[in-house]
Amino acid sequence: MLLKAACRQLQRRLRSTAAAATSATGRVDALVQRNAVFSREASRQRALYPRVEKIEVSMQGPGLDGTLLIMNKGMSTPHSCARHLTEHHVTNSVLALLDGEEAWPLHMPLTRSCSLTLLTFKDNDPTLVNQAYWRSCAALLAQVLETSFKDHLAVELLGTPETPVSSGAFICDLVLDSQLDSWTPSEESLRSLTRGAHQLIFQDLPWEPLEVDPSVALEVFSHSRSQQEAVEEKAARNPKGTVTLYRCGDYVHLSNGPLVSRTGLCFQYEVTAIHNVRGGPEGLQRRRAQGVSLPSQLEAHHTVWRKLRRRAEKPVEVPPPEEWTPPPVSDLTPPPSSSNADDLSNQNKSD
Repeated sequence: MLLKAACRQLQRRLRSTAAAATSATGRVDALVQRNAVFSREASRQRALYPRVEKIEVSMQGPGLDGTLLIMNKGMSTPHSCARHLTEHHVTNSVLALLDGEEAWPLHMPLTRSCSLTLLTFKDNDPTLVNQAYWRSCAALLAQVLETSFKDHLAVELLGTPETPVSSGAFICDLVLDSQLDSWTPSEESLRSLTRGAHQLIFQDLPWEPLEVDPSVALEVFSHSRSQQEAVEEKAARNPKGTVTLYRCGDYVHLSNGPLVSRTGLCFQYEVTAIHNVRGGPEGLQRRRAQGVSLPSQLEAHHTVWRKLRRRAEKPVEVPPPEEWTPPPVSDLTPPPSSSNADDLSNQNKSD
């Protein structure tokens, strides 16, 4: 019995190693193919609106109630609407609220007359914005991880599980090449990944959304079985049966929900840890990369940032879906204990 079990384990390992080798040789090609399929589908969807049809967009929000914009159906986006207002709206808008109930990405075309509210980090209720920001930080981490390793090393993204802001870190799960089984990321390795993220932030790239049928998404992720399984799961949960992809530069990501408008909204951003966790596919080691970030409008004092960073190094457990409600981004500051509450208060007063 022990011999049979050992043989089965060896066979699984050999299959996983062979799959990893194949993935390594095709990783760059897979990223290129994702972008090509995304571009093709985006062009097809734009062609669905051969004639310019007008829609009415009623803007809501401080100083905007009653503002009516005449926009182009299937082409104009909430970002287009912001550009008809002021530079403040263009710079500070993070997400939109469609007809008072549906979170709408800023670069997603509008397809009907509607009311529209532009959301920012400083709204009275920033819940939707906070969710989108934390999710976007995880998407940025996924992009860095999939594009930073040498071409001959396999990297397969398993997903960016939703975590509450109160957990202290956003996360990204992945499997690395078997050659890296014994690799423990050094501080310099984490700093290198952080620099990769900051390069994308500096470029201020838009996250371009595209709602597609599952068949298109399956083609986009034809090189990744785990991503294809995620596509099928998300399509099954969506009443419309579709999934939404996001492109940042030439990188295509499958998201759990709306992302913020652009990478430049991230300010303080750091990759803090990569842990080994249970549950890797086919006997491979699952890694969990973690990070912490604050947006440009909510910069933290360096003493507070050090506390946030240390907290984000600790392993994060993934809660069951829909069992948490993210607090405001401003609540990212770790709750002080009774022994250091006064110190934290004094540090903030000294800013």
